[in-house]
Amino acid sequence: MAAAELLTVASPLEGRVVELAVAAGDRVGAGSMLAIIESMKMHHDVVAPAAGVIVEVATAANLQIGRGAVIATLRAGEGEGEANAAQASVDEIDLELVRDDLDAVRRRHDVGLDDARPQAVAKVHGRGRRTARENLNDLVDDGSFVEYGPLVIAAQRQRRSVDDLIERTPADGLVGGLATIGAEAVGADRARAVVLSYDYMVLAGTQGYQNHRKKDRLFELAERRRLPVVLFAEGGGGRPGDTDTTTVSGLDTMAFHLFGRLAGTVPLVGIASGRCFAGNAALLGCCDVVIATEDANIGMGGPAMIEGGGLGTFTPEDIGPIDTQHANGVVDVRVADDAAAVAAARRYLGYFQGPIEPDADLVADQRVLRHLIPENRLKVYDVRAVLDALVDVDSRMELRDGYAPGIITSLARIDGHPIGLVANDPAHLGGAIDAEGAEKAARFLQLCDTHGLSILFACDTPGFMVGPESESAAAVRHMSRLFVVGANLSVPCGTVILRKAYGLGAQAMAAGSFKAPEFVVAWPTGELGGMGLEGAVRLGFRAELEAEADPTKRQALFDDLVAAAYDHGRATNVAAQFEIDDVIDPADTRRWVCAALLGPNVTSAHSGGSERR
Repeated sequence: MAAAELLTVASPLEGRVVELAVAAGDRVGAGSMLAIIESMKMHHDVVAPAAGVIVEVATAANLQIGRGAVIATLRAGEGEGEANAAQASVDEIDLELVRDDLDAVRRRHDVGLDDARPQAVAKVHGRGRRTARENLNDLVDDGSFVEYGPLVIAAQRQRRSVDDLIERTPADGLVGGLATIGAEAVGADRARAVVLSYDYMVLAGTQGYQNHRKKDRLFELAERRRLPVVLFAEGGGGRPGDTDTTTVSGLDTMAFHLFGRLAGTVPLVGIASGRCFAGNAALLGCCDVVIATEDANIGMGGPAMIEGGGLGTFTPEDIGPIDTQHANGVVDVRVADDAAAVAAARRYLGYFQGPIEPDADLVADQRVLRHLIPENRLKVYDVRAVLDALVDVDSRMELRDGYAPGIITSLARIDGHPIGLVANDPAHLGGAIDAEGAEKAARFLQLCDTHGLSILFACDTPGFMVGPESESAAAVRHMSRLFVVGANLSVPCGTVILRKAYGLGAQAMAAGSFKAPEFVVAWPTGELGGMGLEGAVRLGFRAELEAEADPTKRQALFDDLVAAAYDHGRATNVAAQFEIDDVIDPADTRRWVCAALLGPNVTSAHSGGSERR
């Protein structure tokens, strides 16, 4: 550039000159600010295109100018490098400096953290509990939590000051956002989740106007991104004290619809500790799995609602205690405390995040399976020991173990792949499937089907439980539901017959037919029949038995007929007729599972899942 070249500096837009930073004779550097133009309420710097000396200033402060109007004339090249340091185009940035505006925002956020509420935190800790933020911090991967709505306060400005609401109702009692859980094992993409926790330190964890809006926002994100949701549900339900709304009934709240719509599309994990009543309990009950601590009380209404309805006066501890809710199947996983609940939630969610790297050290010696079923067909055994030996070491997580003990439902891994297990327990009713067991199994099958987990049935059942008492429990509906669910499974399933496989109950343990699963195999202890052997003999040979007058001889005849029926129903004989696929060495069971049930194509065909309640 020529040393004495004159340059005109023009306004890049129409506006008002709010500041002139130079005068004739001033030396400027390239990029130095010459003037500030205000346009559409925004300030725009006009800067020197090159270093030089200002020859003339062609405008004045507060003057309205048009686009292209001359601001100043500059003789380029003169005084280059000698511009006043204050006019340098780029100042040195102090990365440690916290500006006042950022400092104010940080202090506003800090008000909502546990450190700002030591007395409330002390009360929580005094009950042996953890705060909402402590639970979330333990649940999610370090540094992964992005919080939504931390500055929200309760909608109660008409009855309380803003400063009081900021101090006492941070986040309106609901801490929530996005995070990853277990990314180290499965990678960040598969570990992403929506996490929420009611904060019992804020208005007893009740559901306020703003925290409903936060839930709606996060539930919609979960649906849009297909992210699992983990919800800490402690709280007292709806909050009648919010004033800053036009709400009359609140029945147009979307949270319950949105959360219910997530069921069957993404995994939903609910955690209850302390008191969980009314709306909080309604959300908890929508979850695929309910994890609850020993101090949990869960109910669709709390003491005030019950008393208000004229139904009596009760303490919170009277309503839905853990013993009740575990035994009736509401609680899937019962744990000691908050820490154990978080550990259970992380473990449960891991099954729905896909396979992990297989580890040969996590495979038990499969030869032990040959010895876990007694040769004496009448002797009870521990079926949980069978399952634990079959799957990857310490990978089995049992659900609803306090309810319907005749059916065992578990999540587990085989060669690192998640899988669902349904087993009969011969220690309860000889393995017969009662109405509660059928409901438990059907619900679990739908859970696995919805989220793409293959299913392995471990069959040892004399059939469905029958009799007047069974029918009083709606056996027909519950047991038939197993056939409906089994026939509509879109994930692979297989059946291993451990010992007994009789009647409709055995078919229910094979998705409705021994030709429906990917395989049906039996162990050497297997025995099969269209119905229980004793019942079949009594029914089929009634005339012969009644014709024998001598009771001793009649019993001997009966025993001989049962023995013949048992021999006829041996698994090897059934396999010879190709009613099952094979009788196998128990030690080969994992090979069958890996070959037929595991692999990259094992996913649910359902796009939205099926109703599971």
